[in-house]
Amino acid sequence: MLTVPASLAMSRWTSASRTSGRGGDCGETVKGTPGRTMSMLSAYGGSTARINARFCLVMLLLAAWIVPAAAQSPPVRLAVLGDSLAAGYGLKPELGFTARLEAALRARGRAVEVLNHGVSGDTTAGGVERIDWMLGDKPDIVLIELGANDALRGLDPAEAERNLDRAVVRLKQAGVAVWLAGMLAPRNFGPEYAGRFDPLYGRLASRHDVPLYPFFLDGVAQVPDLNQPDGIHPNARGVEVMVDRILPFVLQQLDSHAASVRRPARP
Repeated sequence: MLTVPASLAMSRWTSASRTSGRGGDCGETVKGTPGRTMSMLSAYGGSTARINARFCLVMLLLAAWIVPAAAQSPPVRLAVLGDSLAAGYGLKPELGFTARLEAALRARGRAVEVLNHGVSGDTTAGGVERIDWMLGDKPDIVLIELGANDALRGLDPAEAERNLDRAVVRLKQAGVAVWLAGMLAPRNFGPEYAGRFDPLYGRLASRHDVPLYPFFLDGVAQVPDLNQPDGIHPNARGVEVMVDRILPFVLQQLDSHAASVRRPARP
């Protein structure tokens, strides 16, 4: 916040008033006879310069408070287009992934609103169909967290990749920044299925030049103490681990996004 050395400012204004007859509005000359000047001094109980110095100081301090407040940018809107992992299945709303990520970002001074666009049971195909509805919330960034249900149902990985490709293209066409959260196939489907499913996120990220967080459930998958009884959905402790793991990625990408927004467009 801007501050003004009040004693120095008043000393200068008072000195100027005594030597050159200045007073008025912040250094503007007061024209008139000496008698009139004396009557003003008497009426105000002291130097007009001192009064005007105080007035100007107050105005400067007021401007210093108002201008930064007015210049503050609105929060970045980060939408998570996902399934039950984003929706917070089995948890109170305030304990879900999006709520805890927003809290972690704000604790680090980041003005980010994290929008929960998770739908339990949704597949990549369902996520694509919801994009236009999600865009009604005017997100600046979308984190796509989809594919877990495709893998759990043993759906064709090639179809999941096509759906996610459509999602990325549609969001980019809308002028939205896109991040990808990867998923790994359950190992009970065998190595052949995992070999087809797991790499699709890396291919998408390379193809569209978008940031990739490799595994959304990093540190939580197959850890009983961090999951609900179904062994699939994270509990509150598991969500905290997820947020801690993904936070450095999110912070880095937010900085990159801010830099790209500030960078002037090329002619």
